[in-house]
Amino acid sequence: MTPEPTSLTELAQFLGAGGLVLWLLACLSVGALTVMLAKWWQWWHQRPRPRDVVEQALAHLADGDRTHALRLVRGQRNPHARLLGRVLDMLEAGTLAAEDVRTESIRLARAATAALDRHLRILEVIASLAPLLGLFGTVLGVIDAFQALEAAGRQVNPAVLSGGIWKALLTTAAGLAVAIPVSMANSWFERRVEVESATMLDALERTFTCEAERRARPAVAPARRDRHERRAG
Repeated sequence: MTPEPTSLTELAQFLGAGGLVLWLLACLSVGALTVMLAKWWQWWHQRPRPRDVVEQALAHLADGDRTHALRLVRGQRNPHARLLGRVLDMLEAGTLAAEDVRTESIRLARAATAALDRHLRILEVIASLAPLLGLFGTVLGVIDAFQALEAAGRQVNPAVLSGGIWKALLTTAAGLAVAIPVSMANSWFERRVEVESATMLDALERTFTCEAERRARPAVAPARRDRHERRAG
């Protein structure tokens, strides 16, 4: 009595039918899944708490309350909030000129964007390479099928050709099965990075605008008092 095949046995038979190319595609799928889970954990772990903490901090900055804004974003793991906290720390210290703070903040924003974009190149390469590997396996399988057909001579068995063809097409299907979800995940992550980068730059511009308005307020008030005094006189 032969034992029933288990799932692992069936998987091994499936990979064996596709040959070395199918094993390579399986390794690529495992690598892509690892990167996707790591990036998902990075985004989830670095989410702002509370969700609108940056907008709240910018609202306090617009009201001239830098201290409260700094208290909201300080200690956050979210790169957006952390960048805003670094900029506010530099403004609060007052050791750098406003233009130097702006330059340093842009450098920090680029570094934060690069950290979010890290390892996405791996997904892009796998999404491009998987269909090519599948096509390569198909070509090799078709060559083997026709070699078997040639070796059969006049005693041609259609099962030999059909069996070789479906095994050859197996790698193409596997390559597309790997490439499609990886490409979709890579596009989603890249879009998230673009949105986060644009949001960071927008927050920096709003921060420096609020800072310029805050510095201009003491100079504007005496000028208004002088005009009122001249009108009263």
